[in-house]
Amino acid sequence: MKRLSLILLTLISIQTLAQNYQESIAKHREHYKKEFLTNGGPLKKKDLEYLRFYEPDTNYRVKAIFKKAEDASTLFFATSDGQKQEYFKYGVFIFEVKGKAVILNVYRSLALMRVPKYRNYLFVPFKDMTNGKETYGGGRYLDLETTDIQNDSVILDFNKAYNPYCAFSNGYSCPIPPKENHLAVTIEAGEKTFGKEH
Repeated sequence: MKRLSLILLTLISIQTLAQNYQESIAKHREHYKKEFLTNGGPLKKKDLEYLRFYEPDTNYRVKAIFKKAEDASTLFFATSDGQKQEYFKYGVFIFEVKGKAVILNVYRSLALMRVPKYRNYLFVPFKDMTNGKETYGGGRYLDLETTDIQNDSVILDFNKAYNPYCAFSNGYSCPIPPKENHLAVTIEAGEKTFGKEH
């Protein structure tokens, strides 16, 4: 009887955690949508219904080992409009997705480091095997802060992966994920292709 009670309590705890996680992702996505209206982004209120996402999946919320880059030399990312933006490699995240080992580079923007609000901002642009099919062909982004890294580890939540503005409208300058961040895995999490042509 005690064993059965323990099993039931464990199942209830797992269900509660899953429900709480679903709710946290739903809140995150609502905030994401509202930012288009408050930050002067490429979408209007009527466009928000065309935003599409994968169902939240905890398989894509992973713990990664962080290794700081030894060489912090400046890099220039190509952008969607043929320009270049200045970054430097901050380090790498090492983790597994559904049993596959992955290395993902993380960068810092020299321009944003000069802005107090964004001085801790970390930029993780990436492509995966869904690009050009279920997700935007130009890749997706993850945002973190240096303070998210604790004891050389970090939680990467690909359910929060989002599209650059170029996925919604022309006329924006969006960094293109570098080749070293083209992942040979399928990341079926986060934002999908925009459901309206532009």
